[in-house]
Amino acid sequence: MKKILLLLILVSNLVLAQMPDISNVWRNNSKPYTGTIGDHKQEIKLKVNISEQNRKNDQEYFVSGYSLVDQSYAKFEGKFIITKYKDTKNKGVVFGEYELAEENKGRHSGIFKGKFIYTFKWNKKTEKIEAQYIELVGDWKSYDGTLDFKTRLKNQ
Repeated sequence: MKKILLLLILVSNLVLAQMPDISNVWRNNSKPYTGTIGDHKQEIKLKVNISEQNRKNDQEYFVSGYSLVDQSYAKFEGKFIITKYKDTKNKGVVFGEYELAEENKGRHSGIFKGKFIYTFKWNKKTEKIEAQYIELVGDWKSYDGTLDFKTRLKNQ
């Protein structure tokens, strides 16, 4: 009976455990994510200015910011959703999906969708995260459906 009770307590603690708020991670120390868009590997910058953890679903983060390709600047809003987390002794890996919708300003605005990987090292002595690496891989599709490009971005 004690083993069953202990198991139930352990399971309930895992189910009710709150994901720590890592919203500052997505802001990337106020630096833009940089990468490429399209077959010609055109440069793209994506900057997250605001990031907040969803209070009802702690695996989801609401973000807003802007994208820049050539002279095309667009504000966006969207979300990052954590789907999986792996932890080893000194390293953590967070997997998830993102969707970022740009304001509709014509043919060169659309939606970014894809997957992300966030890896980091944990320094036990300082109890701080070090060597953060975030990669966003996905697609951008224009609202009118005429443009569809592969995207790949990473933090600096």
